Amino acid sequence: MQPKLRFLHSDDLLNAVKLAQFRRLSTEQLKLSLRPGALGSLKTRPDGTVLDGHHRLSILLERAENIDGLPREILEKREHER
Repeated sequence: MQPKLRFLHSDDLLNAVKLAQFRRLSTEQLKLSLRPGALGSLKTRPDGTVLDGHHRLSILLERAENIDGLPREILEKREHER
């Protein structure tokens, strides 16, 4: 089982223009854009910390979608980031 997703950034740091653009997409389009292998796929640390996908996940949460089960690319911390 995957860990729950944890946001690296707070909601007040999200870009309003990006949020407006993503709100135009259907829920299914948002989910497909987050799938591993897609450009801009959902990327997390092993502990569930979100590295890429914040805006789209935020929109999915607004739509009462369960985001914790979404497929994700898991990236390990690089030595210079520790």
